[in-house]
Amino acid sequence: MLGVMRTSEALMKSEAAGADLVEVSPKATPPVCKIIEYGKFLYALKKKEQQTRKANKTREQKGIRLTFKIDVGDLDRQRKQAEKFLEEGHPVRVQMRLRGRERAHTDLAVQKLNGFLESLSEVSKVDQPPKPSGFQIMALLRPAK
Repeated sequence: MLGVMRTSEALMKSEAAGADLVEVSPKATPPVCKIIEYGKFLYALKKKEQQTRKANKTREQKGIRLTFKIDVGDLDRQRKQAEKFLEEGHPVRVQMRLRGRERAHTDLAVQKLNGFLESLSEVSKVDQPPKPSGFQIMALLRPAK
């Protein structure tokens, strides 16, 4: 803390120290400056910006589509894919599409979807339970932390 001084004095002191005079807060009265190396200052600002961007990164919602007639092997493959998405921290939307006469048996489709969700209960929590809407049944899973 060198206190309030003229710009010319501050420039002479920064040259004597072998560093740069960097204006940190130009809107303050009087403006605030620091005697530091400008390259290191820019590097620190860049790193700070990267950290905030990394912290604010939103997770993309991933989707899994199932059918009413899905077999055990395909269901297992979809379960593994959903587990991968959840472990990466993404929310997963699970859709079961119903076609033709399958729409008459939504209760069986909901049971099948509930079984799928139960198989993922170790790595996820149900954010939105299975809900029929038109020709599909949807549920939303969040990663369990």
